[in-house]
Amino acid sequence: MSSATEAPQDTLLQTEDLYLFARGEQECAYRFLGANPRHHAGQDGVLFAVWAPNARAVSVVGDFNHWHPQAHPLQRHAGFGVWEVFIPGVQAGQHYKYQIVSELGVVQPWKADPYARATQLRPDTASIVPAASQHQWQDADWLARRAAASPHGAPMLIYEVHAGSWRRHWHDDSFLSYRELAEQLVAYVKDMGFTHIQFMPLSEFPFDGSWGYQPIGLYSPTCRFGTPDELRWLIDHAHQQGIGVLLDWVPAHFPADEHGLARFDGSCLYEHEDPRKGFHPDWNTLIFNYGRAEVISYLLSNALYWLEEFHVDGLRFDAVASMLYLNYSRRDGEWLPNPRGGIENLEAIHLLREINARAYRRYPGIAMIAEESTAWPGVTDFTSRGGLGFGFKWNLGWMNDSLRYMARDPIHRQFHHSDLSFGLLYAFSESYVLALSHDEVVHGKRALLEKMPGDDWQKFANLRAYYAFMWAHPGKKLLFMGGEFAQRREWSHERALDWSLLDVPAHRGLQALLRDLNRACAAQSALHALDDDAAGFEWIDADASHASLFVFVRKAPGAPRVVAVCNMTPTLHAQWRVGVPEPGRYRELINTDSVHYGGSGQGNLGGVHSEAVPSHGRPHSLLLRVPPLATLLLVQEESA
Repeated sequence: MSSATEAPQDTLLQTEDLYLFARGEQECAYRFLGANPRHHAGQDGVLFAVWAPNARAVSVVGDFNHWHPQAHPLQRHAGFGVWEVFIPGVQAGQHYKYQIVSELGVVQPWKADPYARATQLRPDTASIVPAASQHQWQDADWLARRAAASPHGAPMLIYEVHAGSWRRHWHDDSFLSYRELAEQLVAYVKDMGFTHIQFMPLSEFPFDGSWGYQPIGLYSPTCRFGTPDELRWLIDHAHQQGIGVLLDWVPAHFPADEHGLARFDGSCLYEHEDPRKGFHPDWNTLIFNYGRAEVISYLLSNALYWLEEFHVDGLRFDAVASMLYLNYSRRDGEWLPNPRGGIENLEAIHLLREINARAYRRYPGIAMIAEESTAWPGVTDFTSRGGLGFGFKWNLGWMNDSLRYMARDPIHRQFHHSDLSFGLLYAFSESYVLALSHDEVVHGKRALLEKMPGDDWQKFANLRAYYAFMWAHPGKKLLFMGGEFAQRREWSHERALDWSLLDVPAHRGLQALLRDLNRACAAQSALHALDDDAAGFEWIDADASHASLFVFVRKAPGAPRVVAVCNMTPTLHAQWRVGVPEPGRYRELINTDSVHYGGSGQGNLGGVHSEAVPSHGRPHSLLLRVPPLATLLLVQEESA
């Protein structure tokens, strides 16, 4: 193998690109690192370029040279630790890897390309020379509308999807393709009234059981479901149907598979050398070295890659808490403090701010979402004010409190009333997404329906009441697939959802409720316009713990108010008085006890007029028939 030499004068790499890369400011490193088609010296071919600053020698091996390491050595570009070679005649679709000789002269296991834009399907691990995209985007109107509006004041009703198990082919249990998902999933989501699809990670990953959360190939859309252009077609089709697409993104860690990033050039290049900073004990994975400029460019470019090349409408950052805290899931002596002696990971904080600031500047109207499980301040505040710069944060505190409450027998709920009311004390401290995600229906936690107490009728009634409470509560909404029709079994990535349950009236009724909740939330500005503003919420009765009732009003400027009445016991209240903000008729927008949804049919005959009877500190009130284990949403139709 040839030893390291400096790049020739006709290098195809631009010094300005490499300079930004070395400063941690490169936004599109994938356009010159990896395998990129080029026309050079009168010939078509591919420029291979890889960052391996501590390597003694690098060569590319592949189909085009019969995997002979001596055939195509790379040359080091002066000053930046990047190696390059232009190879004429290389075709899209050919496989390749890098052979790297470490600084000590040790030949490393052949490495996949960190910037590969296509990768073999597991168990094979080679990178693939990408084909130039032929997709002609048809979503210009969608992108223009997105850029002109903020998602904060709009309805955001997210359907979380694992692409490999939403549906499968009935005859052989194989995956649906990206095109089949475009046709079937997008139509279903639109019919159900969801506004967004959020895909669990689609970056290539070797182990199906990781669900994509241990990716090797951050730039490679998984080929399990088709080609990169077919994924573009799916997203484009969703946009044309008025559906946004969010993507789960994993910047917190990466697996230690020998063909991946681990000890890439014989040294800890992408990860920290010290396991107290570089190893995740929970997942047996490696942690990115957020203090290294080239790693920042790698992650920054990747986030923008999905926004630019695939037109996704935002990224949900996985495991943000594990990035923010140096002592995350570690005992004393297993972590290193920052230079100030604290537990905060200052380098990760800088990275998150940098990605969010640059992403929002380039793509206004997107939604950058943090899965952050602690009370870290300012997750959704502006970076200019010291925040992390996210648009939204998952409200995991609300999720834990509310599910714990709903799992209790109704007779005991009166003693735990604050589990549902406490969240309003901090509901407007961040811009929240209320998420009932895949994490809540796996690993022995049971499906949402099976978390509910009582017999089957009570389980469904509880879940219906809970969903309507959630949809009325401030915050954007996320529901994992299957939750909309009360999947009974825990989710498994190895099988499709149990769609046959829709033959059962109770399951079909719950699905009808979710459809109506989505449509009501989208149609009523009071239910979405001020999700992160205290001006959009007002308690009417937060203290009826003896009856486990919660009554509140949602409002927005110039919009009819919506009153929510949630009865979390099996007791029918034939005459329950509720104070209202203004006189008039209040129509039953949603009654989760409707026979249409599988309920007992108790209610208020479609609506009720207010009376000049003071209640709850208001001069007017409604005398309601409040059904058992049910939520009423009443919209003000007219003033008296």
